[in-house]
Amino acid sequence: MEIILLTHERELAKPTNTGKLALVGEAAAVVRRVVWKRTEPDVQLLQLLQRADTGLVYPSSEVHEENAATESLSVEDCQTFILLDATWQEARKMFNRSAYLNSAPRVELTPGRPSRFNLRRNQRDGGLCTAECVIEILRAKGENSAAEELEARFSEFLQASK
Repeated sequence: MEIILLTHERELAKPTNTGKLALVGEAAAVVRRVVWKRTEPDVQLLQLLQRADTGLVYPSSEVHEENAATESLSVEDCQTFILLDATWQEARKMFNRSAYLNSAPRVELTPGRPSRFNLRRNQRDGGLCTAECVIEILRAKGENSAAEELEARFSEFLQASK
């Protein structure tokens, strides 16, 4: 299993970026970051998107009908997860400006609880931040130790950011 954080360049310097939390500790064994470039997509990412077991974690409700993928992929069947690591506004732009993401099978997460992330305005109802998505994926894939460690780091991050 692999989790790729497709990160908007503006996220790299933001103190509220939670993707960085998944790049250390046990989760780092399966999580890596690729910086999104609108005009120069990452070659390895494009190759991964050709595989049937690669999916984009992005809510269907955020997709315009003309950009809707015809396929969905269950969390169980997905082996490579691509997460858009950005604000919701930036993530929408990334998705809409990257035709290669439009055709990727969509993976929907069903979180066990609402998001605890409250450090940014304009949060999407029912949406999760990047760290919470990684935690949900790790749990669903049976990586409970890594999920618990990341959840503890996320809780500490939220407390320290208040």
